[in-house]
Amino acid sequence: MRPMLATTTDTTPTGEEWVHEVKWDGVRVLVDVTDGVARMYSRNGNVVTAAWPDLSTPPLGGRDLLVDGEVIALNDRGIPDFRVLQHRMHVRKAAEALRLAERIPATLMVFDLLRLDGEDLTARPLAERRQLLEDLGLSGWQVPATYADGQMLWDATREQGLEGVVSKRLSSRYRFDTRSRDWLKRAHRHRASFVVGGWRPQVDTTDRLAAVLVGEPTAEGLMYRGRVGSGLTGATARALQELLVPLATTGSPFADEVPRVDATGTHWVEPVVVVDVDTHGLGYDRLRQPSFQGVRSDLAPEDLS
Repeated sequence: MRPMLATTTDTTPTGEEWVHEVKWDGVRVLVDVTDGVARMYSRNGNVVTAAWPDLSTPPLGGRDLLVDGEVIALNDRGIPDFRVLQHRMHVRKAAEALRLAERIPATLMVFDLLRLDGEDLTARPLAERRQLLEDLGLSGWQVPATYADGQMLWDATREQGLEGVVSKRLSSRYRFDTRSRDWLKRAHRHRASFVVGGWRPQVDTTDRLAAVLVGEPTAEGLMYRGRVGSGLTGATARALQELLVPLATTGSPFADEVPRVDATGTHWVEPVVVVDVDTHGLGYDRLRQPSFQGVRSDLAPEDLS
């Protein structure tokens, strides 16, 4: 049993036939409640109930239902962040799962109702399924809001640093294990400037730039924000390498510790070159799916503070 998936889009659809939701940065689950027992299934159809003991209590007692949703957890900036869940999602031992549930609380956001009291609802239009879902009053689980104005939600989620928007056709039926154009997802990309603190060569080479390590100037110093390799090819990579090689230094310029997987093999440089990077989401300690956009020769590191 695998959930219905959305198709990527570059625009948010408009019109009365569409409804829009926040795109959550979490773990997708189907939750099947039968005979008073909840079983949770991952996007790949694996049983993952053991990982989420704090979410597996049926909200309607023994009432039969099947729902689609997403498990989320907030980072220290109050933003849903998939990486916070990574310590929990693969746990299968009950004692460990309970300990993690206390330390890393999770929330189940339920956005679709697929079966109720033994009746298959998947052939019904989304508008009917959502109304039934909202009328249930799922204690302990949350039903996130939907919005008629997709552009408004797009602007709001961008301002708040959320992942993006999912738009759904109100007349659409639910099709398991299908990527449908009746559901469209659009993720934000944010551009910001960072300081280069090192560069890494291509695999099996020592002198061809493949990625740069970048940081953010703060009152505590240059804080490491991640490795950027996408967008660094051909002439772009060679030009950046020409800027960085004369700036070679013996140690890391970052104030915090760079993970070993990133630090190993890195050529450290004086932190004076500023670059622009596109990334998914805001408010994270590490850049998500970053893409190099260019050198900002008009900016110095102190301009970013």
